[in-house]
Amino acid sequence: MKIYNTMSRSKEELVPLTPGEIKMYSCGVTVYDRSHVGHARMLMVFDVMARYLRFAGYRVTFVRNFTDIDDKIIRRAGQEGVSAREVSERNIAAFREDMAALGVLPPEAEPRATEHVPEMIALVGRLIASGHAYVVDGDVYFAVRSFPAYGKLSGKNLDELQAGARVEVDERKRDPRDFALWKAAKPGEPAWDSPWGAGRPGWHIECSAMSVHYLGESFDIHGGGEDLIFPHHECEIAQTEADTGKPFARYWAHNAMVNMGREKMSKSLGNTLSIRDLVARHDPAALRLFLLGTHYRTPLEWSEARVEDSARALERLWRPIDDAAKRADAGPRASAADAPLPEELGVFRQRFIDAMDDDFNTPEALGALHDFSRTLRSERVGAQAGLRGAEELRTLAGALGLQGPRRADVDEERVTRLIQERAEARRRRDFGRADEIRAEIEGLGAILEDKPTGTAWRWKGR
Repeated sequence: MKIYNTMSRSKEELVPLTPGEIKMYSCGVTVYDRSHVGHARMLMVFDVMARYLRFAGYRVTFVRNFTDIDDKIIRRAGQEGVSAREVSERNIAAFREDMAALGVLPPEAEPRATEHVPEMIALVGRLIASGHAYVVDGDVYFAVRSFPAYGKLSGKNLDELQAGARVEVDERKRDPRDFALWKAAKPGEPAWDSPWGAGRPGWHIECSAMSVHYLGESFDIHGGGEDLIFPHHECEIAQTEADTGKPFARYWAHNAMVNMGREKMSKSLGNTLSIRDLVARHDPAALRLFLLGTHYRTPLEWSEARVEDSARALERLWRPIDDAAKRADAGPRASAADAPLPEELGVFRQRFIDAMDDDFNTPEALGALHDFSRTLRSERVGAQAGLRGAEELRTLAGALGLQGPRRADVDEERVTRLIQERAEARRRRDFGRADEIRAEIEGLGAILEDKPTGTAWRWKGR
């Protein structure tokens, strides 16, 4: 399996730090507003990476954060006359609704920045003690020149960086390129006590503290949108490696942007399409098919017409599964499901795997699925082979988060029983078995939602 590493600017063989396990972190959203389709692409890209890695047999620990304290959140709270916490909580709840609608699975951990301020304070303290950071009037800055490798991810030369390029200009800094680790409190803003006075963490320090807390000082994959390469991920690397002296992430994965016309989609540009509005007028599965139809590292042009085309393509893709359900009454379904896959149909699994093993090439993988579906619809495929092939098609599509129609032979009791088995496997810390059961449940046409109170589920499309 190969993955494109932004750090080396090349595809590399994916070699986990721990054999059989993948630890993965993706930067989440800043919750000052509802998420848009640009966010949906990023979230779906890493959802598919995690899903496919599990399909490939890896034990995946996926962490994605919320930035729930930020200048934009504070500004929005002031405009609405409410607390920053109220703005964050409202938008976190909306985010989770949007993800459930899109079929994006919850990660193993979904920390909020405000839950990990003590770890951030401790990290800042260590950077000050080691000479990598300094205090000015209650603010703390990272000394960029203390980390000579700064720029290795983005390819930027430190001497060529211009003051003010996405970095707040402050004459109190030793160097205009230094960035804030801790911000002194301002009247009316949320604040935490620290050795340097009341204040709040800077943006970059959040992900360093949270990723290390959940995944360790070094882990396998760190990802996000390509707009985060500089300065966010560059700064994460500097402050984390300056602290630990170890490589931070082994592979850096970044998705390209969704464009509206010639401009990238951005809240600041006012050209966004909210996920809520999109799922109100489009089948979420068609949105997923549309977003995965372009390789994640290629910019994507938004098109309502192409989403509608994707909806029609989805109907054609699932037709053999619908036909298989109708055939189920005509013969012994169990024997068909257990039968070996005919050789003429087995080639599609390998095509699918070859595509996904090549830097998660979803367009090629979808091509294999569509060809598989067309073959299953041909008259030369018999009833038993069609039933077995429909199960295989459902399994492969499920690795992309595309869940087929609800199976006619599955009742709610079976889903409930599987959920109980999964909960028991998680209690035993048999996470591999838990992942297998989750994939089986999704293959039946159900969607799981893990919540603090337990696991909820619903049939896809409801």
